[in-house]
Amino acid sequence: MSLPPILIDDASVARLAGELGDEGVIAVDLEADSLHSYREKVCLIQISTAKRTVLVDPLSVNDLSPLAPVLADASIRKIFHAADYDIRCLYRDFGMEIHGLFDTMIACQMLGEARVGLADVLAKYLDVNLDKRYQRADWSRRPLEEGMIRYAMEDTCHLHRLAEILEARLRDMGRLSWAEEEFALLEQVRPSENSGPLFLRAKGAGVLDRKQLAVLEALLQWRDEEACRRDRPAFKVVGNKTLLGFAQRMPRNLHDAKGIEGFSPRLADRYGRALLGVVRKAAALPKEQWPVYPRGERRERDPAVEGRMKVLKKVRSAMAERLSMDPGILVNNAQLEGLARVCPSNMEELAELGILKNWQREVLGEELLAELGRR
Repeated sequence: MSLPPILIDDASVARLAGELGDEGVIAVDLEADSLHSYREKVCLIQISTAKRTVLVDPLSVNDLSPLAPVLADASIRKIFHAADYDIRCLYRDFGMEIHGLFDTMIACQMLGEARVGLADVLAKYLDVNLDKRYQRADWSRRPLEEGMIRYAMEDTCHLHRLAEILEARLRDMGRLSWAEEEFALLEQVRPSENSGPLFLRAKGAGVLDRKQLAVLEALLQWRDEEACRRDRPAFKVVGNKTLLGFAQRMPRNLHDAKGIEGFSPRLADRYGRALLGVVRKAAALPKEQWPVYPRGERRERDPAVEGRMKVLKKVRSAMAERLSMDPGILVNNAQLEGLARVCPSNMEELAELGILKNWQREVLGEELLAELGRR
């Protein structure tokens, strides 16, 4: 299989956009450098028509805007596999929206596939074996190796055939409308806004007292600055568990820090004194500057709600078994809890609540209402 062209200038991207405007279906994927840079960015965009694959290099092209109308045109189907991340990245970096989505991973979930990774699905349906050695590669490096180019091409060049097979199966099983509703919802996802203290995004911070929390926030702020300075992902500077250990123990010297998870001799040599300095300074803050971990309102334990949850889970499990679907894909626990608390009495009320999607109400609504009516 010959290597696809890599477009590196504005004129070639504009020509490509004109060609894609005449296509009915395109397959799209992207590669980013989240494992290698402080601020991740899209480093490659792969686009396959039914006849050829083209790679676009966003690190070389100044103007990708000609592609935006194509991606936003709902009359042109866009095939992705696991589109959530890609949709967020394209909007974040280029303001691009995706309409006309067909997500082959969601299609597989609706079909009840146990393994929905692209490699697994292509192996099952097309007898194609993907080489995943470049899955964690640094896509910001140039020039791209031949193996990386082939890897990128493989992520889209088979999607046309795969989507045709999956769509036919969905239609035969009466589940195409389920998938289409999920596609429409996925088109609307956007990057999350990270605001507020950094400790809110650190697992385990909720168990710390206020002084320890002040220390952890200072350590996280220090790490963020160091990661930015080195253009590295924060977790590659110092791991979260190590910083949490420093905040809990608040060591006064390197001897006190021994045994903290992840605090290796190499890390001690490089950052030991800096970490101790951050701890010392943060621990000296006055109490009025200590942060408070926000606690959600604790709901009183309600045996009636717990009882309804139990029976609703049984309904879900039985239906999931009949449909050969993952119970969590069929309906998640948060949705069931919402129903258990509100306890709707009919389909009209169930629809007005907006807790379940249309296809979920179609599949499960009557049975869930029947069980709630018995409680």
